[in-house]
Amino acid sequence: MFKTGKEVRMACRGGRWQKPTSGLAFGYVQANLVILDKDWAWDFLVFTQRNPKPCPVLEVGDIGAYKTRFLANEADIRTDLPKYRIYEDGVLKEELDDISNLWSDNYVFFLLGCSFSFEQSLSEAGIELRHITENVNVPVYVTNIKCAGAGRFPDCPMVVSMRPLSTDNARKAAEITKKLPSVHGAPVHMGNPAEIGISDIDIPDFGERVTIKEGEIPVFWACGVTPQKAAMVAKPPLMITHAPGHMFVGDRKNNEYQI
Repeated sequence: MFKTGKEVRMACRGGRWQKPTSGLAFGYVQANLVILDKDWAWDFLVFTQRNPKPCPVLEVGDIGAYKTRFLANEADIRTDLPKYRIYEDGVLKEELDDISNLWSDNYVFFLLGCSFSFEQSLSEAGIELRHITENVNVPVYVTNIKCAGAGRFPDCPMVVSMRPLSTDNARKAAEITKKLPSVHGAPVHMGNPAEIGISDIDIPDFGERVTIKEGEIPVFWACGVTPQKAAMVAKPPLMITHAPGHMFVGDRKNNEYQI
């Protein structure tokens, strides 16, 4: 469909794409978005540094800037994602496909690494990604794994994405993704979901259910939806994020982040 990050962004900007971005523009980095008032930005930056697995920072904007400088050449944060979420005092108020009318010169944006970026490497290794096969948004869960608090962002649960894999593919995926720490790195858990506080694997907190076949185990990676959970706990007056699965797609290549 879309072969480059710029093609995805232009489709979003033109109102031609409001769906999840998994599987689009393979090879190009994808990122989670957080926008906060400058008064909250430092606390959030410290929160990301203390929790690099769910919140690996790829780019931070200057105060008031809405054009990117590093992940893409002057992409517009206000229009170039498929869908945004607006939180007020920790409560989800609405979803929008354009936030230009909400923009303030006091805002700071953060782009955080996303697990969609390592999906290319998994696919190239012959590992099936069930949410792509079934054409649904990746299932995402709130866990009992605690993130370290920072300033006005207290301890909060880590959020994870899940992909069902055979035991052999789970080991292979762990080896592949541990070389990509900027996009969440290795899994945080494999196997029994109850061990990380997930009571029903068939009912994700975000995204959609996928089929887990006989002989497969659920494999969980830290997820960039974690800041949305943090917002529900910290309750900043306003926080704008991507809608789960609806990412910013940049111009940088995923292999630039491999170690």
